[in-house]
Formats: sequence, structure tokens, C-alpha cells
Amino acid sequence: MRTATYFFIFLNLSLAVFEEPAVYPLPFLVTALVEVLCLLVFFGRLTHYAKVTLRDVFWKDTKNICIMVAILLSLTDLAICGVLRMYNMRSIRWSRVVRPIFLINFAESRQIRRAFRSIRNTLPEITYVFLFFMFSLLMFSLMALKLFGERNLQTAEGLPYFRNYLEIVFDLYVLVTTANSPDIMMPAFDFSSWYALFFIAFVIVNTYIFMSLFLAVVYNNYKKHLKVMFGGVNCD
Repeated sequence: MRTATYFFIFLNLSLAVFEEPAVYPLPFLVTALVEVLCLLVFFGRLTHYAKVTLRDVFWKDTKNICIMVAILLSLTDLAICGVLRMYNMRSIRWSRVVRPIFLINFAESRQIRRAFRSIRNTLPEITYVFLFFMFSLLMFSLMALKLFGERNLQTAEGLPYFRNYLEIVFDLYVLVTTANSPDIMMPAFDFSSWYALFFIAFVIVNTYIFMSLFLAVVYNNYKKHLKVMFGGVNCD
């Protein structure tokens, strides 16, 4: 039962590769039939679990409720999408986001559920670091707007350079990963080499300091919650 459950969970999650927009697109009817088959297996597994569990215990277990709600939402979304396709109308499969629920909430997924619970308990404790990072990003974006926005600079493609605040926020956010370095700073550097100091300061503060701090907080808190969950066992 465990192997079968894992197989159909994996099959259900893999449908994202074949549904529009897809890497390897398959006809809607094929993916819909596979999804219905997976949902029937999940419902059968839930029914089997209900027969070997006390009724009060079964209905008080949040995991079982989550699985039933996920099945109903998936079937509803599938039916709506099928009807709309009959009238040549496009729709968005919003129920895809509930598919990981099956991976987490089945009884066989105890270890995955423990890891997910540790991640969930870690999130509130990293919120402050994330807010500090976002504050730094927004302040640097505002400085960039004041420094470069009024100088009528242009990118190599002839587009306006650092004149829209939201676009600046996005560009500097990408710069945290260094994916657009040094292209993003070249128009300012060509205007004056001193402007390179702004980008150097941004990379030092946000990429090297905040990202390292963020990683350290995530790792330490996740390890702490995992150690508590396993009864003080060393998680290194």
C-alpha cells in the first residue's frame, strides 16, 4: 500500500510536466484521466484507512480532512476546466497548488510531514531577517532612483535606466543573485566610475551579509526544531 500510494502521488505531481503550459504537452483528456485515476486511488486509500481507524479518531485528524478537501477541489477544478474546453474557452488549473497536500498528509508520509513541520515552525523566526533584507533592498532602490533617475541614462538596448521604482527593485533583487552583474551597473559606470561604489556597497550588504545571515538563521532554526522533534537526537 505504501509503494502504491507513493507511486500515484508521484504520478499526480508529475502531471505538471505534461499539462499546459507543459514541457511535453499531452492532450487534456489523457492528463484528466490520469488525474482522475490518481484521485480515485487516494480516495480508496483514505476509505481503507477510515475502516481500520475509530470514527472519532478519523474525523478529528486534520490530515484526513485536508486530503478530502484536496480531492474535492481537484475534481471541481477538473470538471470546470473540462466544461470550458468544450466551449473552446481557456482556463487556469488552480487546483495544481493543492497536489503537494497528498504528499504531506497521507499516513505513509510521516518523515516528509516532520520535515514540513520543521520548515513551518522555522518560518516565523526568519521573518525578521527577511524584513530587514527587504527594507535594505527598498532603501537601496530609492537611492538608485535618486542617483540615476534624473540623469537620462539608457541601457545598451536604448531603454530608460533606473527611472521606475518597481523596476529598480526587481533589478536590484536580481543583482542579489549576481545574475545580471555587471550588466546592470554598466550604464551608470560609463557615466561616472564613482557610481560603481553604490553597486559594490549593495552587493556587500545584501549578497554577502544579508544572504549569509539569512542562510545561517534558516539552518540553525531548522536544526533546532528538527532536534526537538526527534527528541534531542543530534541532527548534524
